[in-house]
Amino acid sequence: MEILVPIAFLAILASLAAALIFMLRTNPNGAIDETVRAKRMARALAFRVGFSVLLFLLVLLAWSMGWIEPTGIAQGQ
Repeated sequence: MEILVPIAFLAILASLAAALIFMLRTNPNGAIDETVRAKRMARALAFRVGFSVLLFLLVLLAWSMGWIEPTGIAQGQ
């Protein structure tokens, strides 16, 4: 879990950065192909959402299996 969670966070950040690059990128001649750029950006953002949901489910599964334990403020304090 100590390795999987940081890798998942890096995948989320990488897909967010890819969406930013696709949003800002233009063709060398100055023309912008809006449909291709929009599709790539939407796909990168969809991967980001998928990675986020997968990370949440992984943490929930790890908690239910006892691989990780919650810590923090004790209940009732």
